[in-house]
Amino acid sequence: MNCLFCKIINGELEKKVIYEDDIVIAILDAYPDVDGHTLIIPKKHSEDIYNIDEQTLLHIYKVAKDLSKILMQKLNCKSITHLINYGDSQVIKHFHYHLLPNYKSSPTKTTDEILNIIKD
Repeated sequence: MNCLFCKIINGELEKKVIYEDDIVIAILDAYPDVDGHTLIIPKKHSEDIYNIDEQTLLHIYKVAKDLSKILMQKLNCKSITHLINYGDSQVIKHFHYHLLPNYKSSPTKTTDEILNIIKD
C-alpha cells in the first residue's frame, strides 16, 4: 500500500510520536498550521470517517480528549480545535483526527522543540 500514514505507522518514515497504543498513534504534523498541531491516526487503514469502525472512532475521541488537556497545559493555550477533514479537503486518504491548539500567531517552534515540551 502506498499510504503515507501506513508507512509512518510501519516505521518506514520519520515521525514525532507524542502518544501510541495498540489502536492509534498520535504524532506532530510535519507541516503544522500551529505549534503543537497533532494528528491522531488509527493503525488500521480506513480511508475516511465513513469507513472507520465505531469502536476505533470512539477510542480516537477518548485519546483526543486526553491529549487536548495535555497540549493545553504544556503549550499554554486556552483552547483547541478538533477537526476531521473529508472529501477533497482530506489530503491523505487515511482517516486522521487533527488537534489544533489555538494561539494568536503562526507556528514559532520546530516540531522537535514542541515534542520536548510535551514529553517533558
